[in-house]
Amino acid sequence: MRILALILPALAVLSLIPVPARADNPIVQTIYTADPAPLVYNNRVYLYTGHDEDNSTYFTMKEWRVWSSADMVNWTDHGSPLDLADFSWASANAWAGQTVHRNGKFYWYVPMTVRATGAMGIGVAVSDSPTGPFTDAIGRPLVSNGQIDPTVFIDDDGQAYLYWGNPDLWYVRLNADMTSYSGSPAKIQLTTAGFGTRTGDASRPTLFEEGPWVYKRGGLYFLVFAAKCCSEFIAYSTGTGPTGPWTYRGTVMATQGSSFTNHPGVIDFNGGSYFFYHNGALPGGGGYTRSVAVEKFAYRSDGTIPTITMTGTGAPQIGTLDPYVRQEAETIAWESGVETEPAAEGGLNVGFIDNGDYLKVKGVGFGAGAGSFTARVASGASGGKVEVRLDSATGTLAGTCTVAGTGGWQAWTSVTCPVSGAAGTHDLYLRFTGGSGHLMNLNWWQFTAAGDPTTEPPPPSTSPPVPTGGCSADYRTTNTWSGGFQGEVTVTAGSAAIGGWTVRWPLGSGQTIGQAWNGTLVSGASTAAVSNASWNGALGAGASTTFGFLASGPPATPVMSCAVSP
Repeated sequence: MRILALILPALAVLSLIPVPARADNPIVQTIYTADPAPLVYNNRVYLYTGHDEDNSTYFTMKEWRVWSSADMVNWTDHGSPLDLADFSWASANAWAGQTVHRNGKFYWYVPMTVRATGAMGIGVAVSDSPTGPFTDAIGRPLVSNGQIDPTVFIDDDGQAYLYWGNPDLWYVRLNADMTSYSGSPAKIQLTTAGFGTRTGDASRPTLFEEGPWVYKRGGLYFLVFAAKCCSEFIAYSTGTGPTGPWTYRGTVMATQGSSFTNHPGVIDFNGGSYFFYHNGALPGGGGYTRSVAVEKFAYRSDGTIPTITMTGTGAPQIGTLDPYVRQEAETIAWESGVETEPAAEGGLNVGFIDNGDYLKVKGVGFGAGAGSFTARVASGASGGKVEVRLDSATGTLAGTCTVAGTGGWQAWTSVTCPVSGAAGTHDLYLRFTGGSGHLMNLNWWQFTAAGDPTTEPPPPSTSPPVPTGGCSADYRTTNTWSGGFQGEVTVTAGSAAIGGWTVRWPLGSGQTIGQAWNGTLVSGASTAAVSNASWNGALGAGASTTFGFLASGPPATPVMSCAVSP
């Protein structure tokens, strides 16, 4: 979807407050997103959303998506680790869900149409990682009464509650396994004292419509919800217990934003409070093509929620982004013209790049100054150029990397170019120029500090190095957080084809490997080993495959050995 080709004129006519030139809201522009459900885990915010298909004239949604951020402005696209095909019993409507963390696992509660009945039911998927992959935990709906919008709250005593509903509001007490429940589903009584008064619809006397979000703060229970269709606004009630009684408190976000629905998500993160919602602010946007946005807010002195207005600026940045470690290209504050797709090297890459397209990364801390810029690129055409610009797409030109054709859109190589003038903190714009049609794909990028010979990137190359025999393993850290990190390893066959491989490396102090993908993990007390999966062991001469892993402890660059197996 190339939804930003007309972004500037479209933004100019939005019926919101005036949008500044440096818009960062909505926070995702590569696709339409809806129904945000944020989760704080390991000093990052993981955001789970639905995906409105392009040109939709109904709620046409086939998959769920995951994004994450450590600074609330630069969001990393983790793709779609869950879709309708993962539920054998479901037929359509991948609508609003929520993910929670418990028992070392991540549980994603999502509504879908039950194939056997044609009614909506709520399933639960499970993963060892916040970014998946997720699998159906029980092979059937957890609950199914034709209603939607699940949210889960775990109280201080450990009791978990699943709430859902439209037009009613239901709840059930989940068991500790998070995939079953005790007792029977029960309705919460919707009273005007508890949920406000709706006028003009005798069958719906209260404001509650859908999209409940339940949490606890300072001993008070909050139930935030989409109110009075249509168009909806966001309201909230408070209670003395997880099932009430509830008292209506008023409006959180008034009707606005070019979408007749809205959907709340509320978190505290890094000392601040954040409100997630969706609107129709992107070009082509509307009630069926929505986009997720976020605002920072502060509770009033009496603990109540203020009225929050949609903005084009969104939340302020927390800290700065480090350009001297590898950054995934799909970590974006704003973009124009590009999309993301799975990369053969693992993860995602930014693709479908045309002349004049750009990526914005906000608040990059260059410190004393950068000396060079390296980009991981591929091109099935004749390539183009990556312009390194500061503070706008037409801002100061700090450097230009020339990209030649690599022989394929997933034939990856690294290019490096000198940069100058990149010091202090700036918004970074990577602007792509060249001929007609798609120019290149971008997987990741990294700067090198000026005058630092120990971290100078390798010289430009037109193809990855090919070992002369056996196999080799190339490691890189792809993500870090407090207490852990994510790594990827590319295995490359030598001058002869191989039938299988095993990579071993010593674990650093305090490191443990918890999960691997695209490979089989055997981790000991001091050594980790990953062997090929059934489908990626056979590699032709010079061919590569990539596996990844999640680890606890501090990241380090290990010395890896690769052995060929039959």
